[in-house]
Amino acid sequence: MIANKQSRKVESKRQRTRNGDARIIWERPEPPPRPTPAPLTRDRIVRTAIAIADKDGLEAVSLRNVGAALGAGPMRLYGYLSSKTELLELMVDALYEEMISAGPFPTGWREALRSIAQRTRQSALAHLWFIELLGGRPHQGPGALAYLEASLAALNSVPGLEDRDAVLLASKIFNAYVIGAIRIEAAELLAERESGMDKSEWRAAMGPYLSRMIQTGKFPTLGKLFQRATHPSVEVIFEQGLECVIDGILARVGSSFRG
Repeated sequence: MIANKQSRKVESKRQRTRNGDARIIWERPEPPPRPTPAPLTRDRIVRTAIAIADKDGLEAVSLRNVGAALGAGPMRLYGYLSSKTELLELMVDALYEEMISAGPFPTGWREALRSIAQRTRQSALAHLWFIELLGGRPHQGPGALAYLEASLAALNSVPGLEDRDAVLLASKIFNAYVIGAIRIEAAELLAERESGMDKSEWRAAMGPYLSRMIQTGKFPTLGKLFQRATHPSVEVIFEQGLECVIDGILARVGSSFRG
């Protein structure tokens, strides 16, 4: 999602050669502490990168900018990680760790899925860059794996989802809804920032134009829905959509694998 195939190959080569250690970031130890010129830890680097991303977006996250914020040159950061790709992985996993540390998930599978979805939404809306890094290959950090374990455990306890393929399919369906719904909501927040108008103001500005278009008679269904819709809050829409997905998993996925 962050780079194309060619750039990922180049990035992979850099990771293997820069530190002479082919192990992935989660298995590589940090270098020994150095009190001067500026004390560093992998966690401090990640927290600084998250603060930069929160303020200025992912485009502003670079080893140079993170190093400058920490009072250290970018080459010193290479002792703790090998690339921006690894830094992004660490940032994502830090948010997963925060979601896990919020407390145990409910024991009921429906309640657990609701909690997982809500925590993901809350984290993504607090860190809008987070949603940009979701939806590709599964993240492999310890926090991400713990989060995945929680969702798979919930789905594995759904009646009719004993089949492994059924559980994995249900997981994809659940994640597709959660990520897609959050992505739409995050895009609206970004649009508000860029335009200076919230959703209500945007609707008011576009209302006269849409009314003129509807009056042409070319869009009867749009006209009917546009005039009668109550436009519930994004929280209500998210929860209602989530319930549809959960109900659908229970009703359809298990039976489709039982033949």
